[in-house]
Amino acid sequence: MMIAFLTSSPCVYLAPRAIINPENGFLENLTSCLRPNPRCLYICSSPDDPDNTDYYCWETGNAFREAGIAFSELTVLDRRNQHDAQILIWQSDLIILAGGHVPTQNAFFREIGLKELLRDYQGVLLGISAGTMNAAQRVYVQPEEDGESDPDFQRFLPGLGITHVNVLPHYQQVKDRLLDGKRLFEDITYADSMGECFFAFVDGTYLLIDEDQTLLYGEAYCIQDGTIRQISRMGEVTVIEE
Repeated sequence: MMIAFLTSSPCVYLAPRAIINPENGFLENLTSCLRPNPRCLYICSSPDDPDNTDYYCWETGNAFREAGIAFSELTVLDRRNQHDAQILIWQSDLIILAGGHVPTQNAFFREIGLKELLRDYQGVLLGISAGTMNAAQRVYVQPEEDGESDPDFQRFLPGLGITHVNVLPHYQQVKDRLLDGKRLFEDITYADSMGECFFAFVDGTYLLIDEDQTLLYGEAYCIQDGTIRQISRMGEVTVIEE
């Protein structure tokens, strides 16, 4: 059974470089699930932007090494080697789903059939931002780039089916953001939440999913039917019913 850590970000917000965030027991929980010197596969968000992908992969690997998790192998999966996806997944102890643009990553995941490739995966999966959002069964694509507030922008896409929870990452960073002259949350996301439930995570908050349960670690908010309420605080552990 795969164990999944679905984060807003595993790194400290506003740090001058990538540093793994120790809050909410993240590092201890992740380390306890990994063998020493694990083999890591970094699955991109933008398959046709190898320079940026390689940079963020290196930065992530360096942050984990400084935190005491040194990868024996660190491999990128993108357009350059997508035909080797199955064997790369089988050979990996840890799979990282990168952050980035949700629809672009979602299209690549579907192109390579990632949902099916992960079906019998027995290792650990770590979602970062967009990677966490695309881990949902039915992905809410919160508008992000200019023009995406348009009503015709596709707001829901099929995801990996690892969880039924729709995560909105970096809440502390984007909660007051304006997009196309509209308030991202009050004018766009709240309206999209009618009949839906979205979980807004600050950085340092994450879901830990195993075969027994889904646990929410840290501060989070539920956006549902046009309203928002806080459901957990930093340092707390909450059981989530899937």
